Amino acid sequence: MQKEHTQNIMGTARIGRLMLSMGMPMILSMMLQAVYNIVDSAFVSNMADNGEAALTALTLAFPVQMLMVAVGVGTGVGANALLSRSLGEGNREKVNLVAGNEEFLSFVIYAVFLLFGLFGARAYIQSQTTNALIIQMAVDYLRICCVASLGIVLFWCYEKLLQATGRSLFSTIAQVSGAVTNIILDPIMIYGLLGCPKFGVRGAAYATVIGQFVSLFAALFFHVRYNREITNSLRCLRPSAQIIGQIYTIGLPAIIAQALMSVMTYGLNLIFGTIGESAVTAYGLYYKIQQFILFAAFGLRDAITPIVSFNYGMQSRSRVRDGIKYGMLYTLIIMLAGTAVLEIFASPLSAVFGLSGETEALCISAMHIISLSFFFAGANVAFQGFFQALQSGGESLIVSVCRQLLFVLPVAWVLARIAQATGLIWLIWIVFPLAELLSAGIALLLMRRIYRSKIAGMEQ
Repeated sequence: MQKEHTQNIMGTARIGRLMLSMGMPMILSMMLQAVYNIVDSAFVSNMADNGEAALTALTLAFPVQMLMVAVGVGTGVGANALLSRSLGEGNREKVNLVAGNEEFLSFVIYAVFLLFGLFGARAYIQSQTTNALIIQMAVDYLRICCVASLGIVLFWCYEKLLQATGRSLFSTIAQVSGAVTNIILDPIMIYGLLGCPKFGVRGAAYATVIGQFVSLFAALFFHVRYNREITNSLRCLRPSAQIIGQIYTIGLPAIIAQALMSVMTYGLNLIFGTIGESAVTAYGLYYKIQQFILFAAFGLRDAITPIVSFNYGMQSRSRVRDGIKYGMLYTLIIMLAGTAVLEIFASPLSAVFGLSGETEALCISAMHIISLSFFFAGANVAFQGFFQALQSGGESLIVSVCRQLLFVLPVAWVLARIAQATGLIWLIWIVFPLAELLSAGIALLLMRRIYRSKIAGMEQ
């Protein structure tokens, strides 16, 4: 067991430096994941015909893409924490079984979204709008993304396996390769450049899924080539109820937490739709812009989880405490920087997307108001990483329900009614700072309880 620790940097390196070395590639990786949606939105919104309608179509399709992220990444989070803890315990057989079962689950996830893309996409979009043009654009985009989702689902699998063994740089390289591919192909396939047919919104979907497959092939290569702690075997692909149960004991709260983002966005699309399509479009665009900041916090959380989990498996109190201290510190620094960026550059960022005057004004007000919640949102994300690493997924779920459901949709509905009555549409954005502040208070109380029960009693 001690040999395993000396061979893995998560058991030996200084926590502050380790979190930076592992976290920076993960942060870049997650921010590049946000690039997929931002780049698509930027190019389709500037189409010569129906650009803003196309942007609204992508906004309506977005909750399903977020749900796909929730299931895929949440499964990966569970496998990541379980595999890291197994490495910390020196249990190589379990490490292999966790990796194999994660691969098996990825194919199951793909099958579910394939069926939804084929048979459920239209009904889902029609539940949010009656605009025939927007419906057709959204269905075309969403169906392609779901039917060809194998690339992104398997990429998340191998990305998390690389992160669990401390090789996050390779997962970032794979993410970068796909993002660059997407960025290059977007204008070519949307506008019909270099002899390519002009696909419009469908071109954005084609570029996205091609980029995802590029990322998959790169991540698979790095996994096979460098993940020496994991033995790849068909035997390990055989589903194990025990291993799958352990993965989802940790990962299910993460899945629900991410899925609540999808539920929240879908619900807000319906609520804001009562005000007008401009409010829906402004919120959808702002949400994609803010992801560039929030996904940085998610990336650091993906470093926090295996580091704290590994050292929790070692029962090292000092290293667990350092993981919590540096994880929170770095997260808050990122979020304060993100707040400053959006407050300063709100107008230039909105101008990139060629919005109408009303929609652009709403998007700018969203940046100025909602970005004030980033400090508390970052703290909530970090707390959830700690909870997952310390096998306290229920507490992570409580925070997610508070910040993405309980304190959001009811308050948003009330504010929407007030905004309609007064004409002050910007009032709807106040819901986000309020929800994050209240949720951060609850998360702090939960963290104090977990610290006393799981960390304080460890040997130094």
